[in-house]
Amino acid sequence: MEGQDKFGVLKQYFGYDTFRDGQESLIDGMLAGKDVFGIMPTGAGKSMCYQLPALMFQGITLVISPLISLMKDQVAALNQVGVYAAYLNSSLTQGQYFKALDFARKGKYKIIYVAPERLLTDSFLGFAVNADISCISVDEVHCVSQWGQDFRPGYLKIVDFIDRLPKRPIVGAFTATATKEVRDDVMRILKLKDPKIVTTGFDRKNLSFYVRHAKDKKAELIRLLREHYGDSGIIYCITRKLVDEVYEMLSERGMEVSRYHAGMNDEERRRNQEAFTYDRTHVMVATNAFGMGIDKPDVRFVIHYNMPKNMESYYQEAGRAGRDGEKADCYLLYSPQDVHTNRFFIENNRENEELSDTELEVVMEKDRERLKKMVFYCHTKYCYRKYMLNYFGEQADSFCGTCGNCIKKIEAEQHQEKQDKYFGRINDMAAIRQLVPAGGKVKRASENAELYDQLRLLRNRLAKEMEVPAYVIFTDKTLKEMSMYLPSSREELLEISGVGQAKYDKFGQVFMETINKYADSHEISQKPASAKAKIVFR
Repeated sequence: MEGQDKFGVLKQYFGYDTFRDGQESLIDGMLAGKDVFGIMPTGAGKSMCYQLPALMFQGITLVISPLISLMKDQVAALNQVGVYAAYLNSSLTQGQYFKALDFARKGKYKIIYVAPERLLTDSFLGFAVNADISCISVDEVHCVSQWGQDFRPGYLKIVDFIDRLPKRPIVGAFTATATKEVRDDVMRILKLKDPKIVTTGFDRKNLSFYVRHAKDKKAELIRLLREHYGDSGIIYCITRKLVDEVYEMLSERGMEVSRYHAGMNDEERRRNQEAFTYDRTHVMVATNAFGMGIDKPDVRFVIHYNMPKNMESYYQEAGRAGRDGEKADCYLLYSPQDVHTNRFFIENNRENEELSDTELEVVMEKDRERLKKMVFYCHTKYCYRKYMLNYFGEQADSFCGTCGNCIKKIEAEQHQEKQDKYFGRINDMAAIRQLVPAGGKVKRASENAELYDQLRLLRNRLAKEMEVPAYVIFTDKTLKEMSMYLPSSREELLEISGVGQAKYDKFGQVFMETINKYADSHEISQKPASAKAKIVFR
């Protein structure tokens, strides 16, 4: 990467011309040698903030993450674009672990993902103290704080690990959810030095939020699944027993679904997760043990069969929908029993054995308060998006136009308008009509849908042959852009968002052959305007 600037690296390895909101500021901070703290919503591109600088640093970047699935996905994606990366976690055999460490000592990897529990082991410390470590990036950094919703004692080892290194590397901290209290706690515990703090905001405009007070949850679930037939989605249940019940109910109806919870053996969980990731099944039924760090971009819906215990968990889990920036729906099926179940879990939580009785009671009181705020969300008559953003300390308009409550308001006003017209009293509804079309749903026509389907089939076949998730080759957004602009040369294909040099070398020719064949068969002699004038789907 020597001699290349950040935009050259961005284009060559990741296929993009521009950065997303917040990315460039955090990357500039790290390249200037500063600690950084990025609070960015799920799907906002946090991984780019440490992957790109890692390619420009002289030494190794360690990425500390508790998420085995995320490590595997990101290492697979990096390898596809020509970046040598590895992960060190409990999924490796002892032989694989020591072989990876040996490669690391020889300088093969620019990026190494490691679980926090590995940091202070003799074998890893023996490598780290003799390695040139330029940067340590801590993902899911809220796990370091007792006051966060996912406190993990293993994260407290990070500071001890940094203190044992011969020179302190740059430290980057990243999370999707953190209240001010948690942010302050993270900076204190990790000893961040005058960090550059970037908060890009929690608003995911492509997500629509709904709460259903359903007396018959199973009937409501089936109705929603019919609405989303063929889409990729996740159904979250509060207990393992409910996961099994819902899974069996849907399987009996002939639906191809997978399931995931901690009561299953490792092999079954791995097999089911891969079936979902590789699109062999479209729907995953799971507890919250599934999904943290899942990098699947084309999840079109998330259904919470039960209310989660706090807004942080709900935001993070619902945020697994629409990571590609396309429209996605988030449903919460509420019942009063959910409150009792969550309260029981709070009162009987003994996961953090390191806490004293006094500390445990403080944590439990925080959890009770969070549960109360979650219940208020389920009962509010106002905008769900506003409630959520206010909870995380952001101001928001009182009317988003796309959540369940706002759509009800639109429909009520439209109904009133019809009545007023009927009785000769016509109200001015122009403002509402400008905000949202009838029903609150925005549908976008897809140009060259036939070509798009052909490109998806080609991508999925290649993914199967290479045994990687389909989105690792090209995302749906990239394929949509190809089908819209019909690139027929190397230069034109490289202008498509998501196509970098490494991916062009691997896949460019075969995709252009499909595009050209389509153009010839449909006698398309003139392509649209240059891709430089295109809409950037990213």
